[in-house]
Amino acid sequence: MAREPLDETGYVAARSARQQVSAQVGELAGSDVVEPSIPRRNGDPSPIINAARTKLAVGIATAGRPAILAQTMRRLQAQTRPPDAVIVCAPSEADLCGIAKEDPRVIRATGPHGLARQRNAILRHLRAFDLLVFFDDDFVPGADYLECFERIMCSDPDVVMTTGQVLKDGIRGPGLTFEVADSILSQAATDCAADRLDPVYNGYGCNMGMRLAPVRRHGLAFDERLPLYGWLEDVDFSQQLARFGRVVRSDATRGVHLGIKLGRQPGARLGYSQVANPLYLVRKGTMCWQRALYLMSRNLAANILRSLRPEPWVDRRGRLNGNARALVDLILGRLDPSRATSL
Repeated sequence: MAREPLDETGYVAARSARQQVSAQVGELAGSDVVEPSIPRRNGDPSPIINAARTKLAVGIATAGRPAILAQTMRRLQAQTRPPDAVIVCAPSEADLCGIAKEDPRVIRATGPHGLARQRNAILRHLRAFDLLVFFDDDFVPGADYLECFERIMCSDPDVVMTTGQVLKDGIRGPGLTFEVADSILSQAATDCAADRLDPVYNGYGCNMGMRLAPVRRHGLAFDERLPLYGWLEDVDFSQQLARFGRVVRSDATRGVHLGIKLGRQPGARLGYSQVANPLYLVRKGTMCWQRALYLMSRNLAANILRSLRPEPWVDRRGRLNGNARALVDLILGRLDPSRATSL
């Protein structure tokens, strides 16, 4: 019988087929575990499943960085719990040239440019999977990241999304190398059994794991009105999913975000999004006013102060220009996230 995805209300505490099942599940040895039926969207698989093990996928949206992607893919091969599939979505085949074509677990997909669109394209490939972790193409996970993530999701049915501990984030500086990330991770031993889960407002898009049953059941998707880099798309999606369970941060799922600047959008576009996107999410209901005002004021202040002596790796003056154009559009009543694409 073909294996079907687990329902969010019927998860059992089971490890992968490669590992010994827990004592609780061991009591059920010799019999199938049948999940309860729930309403499904048209075209969803049957809810009758065998819960011997989960099916876990990794999704990576990328553009213009094939050499970086290739190094990240090589490091995924070291996971103690290998993914059952890795879906990589890029605007063109040229972006995927560094991926080995002979690996049957790797699904190469092309789709429209834009992070939200590419992540939605990845979701459409996953109707037969239970769990998904989105990694940025420059995020280096600890070797047991997927093992710990799977354990959390199989043991706690209330958790619908996790985000990991970022040991160092190169986005806050000039960026990191893979060698630096490897060194940091080699010195950061993880005890999966001693994991602590803390509630958080949203998952961090560079490493964001989720249970797919509620995503399918409720037709959730990344908002494609947030164009290009899709700033705050992770917040929006997290808040959509938070209606159906807990969003938590895990200490056991660790990694390093390189924050490589190659392939990122011009400063003016991001600056526009720093104003337009929070206000759009407030109107949509996936962000509160206080958080939106904090984000906008913090970024505007940083762009004003640092534009006098900008960091070499940040286009502060471009961002400030984008901030100003968004504020003008707000006054004129034409503020919209999509207008960032015209800058």
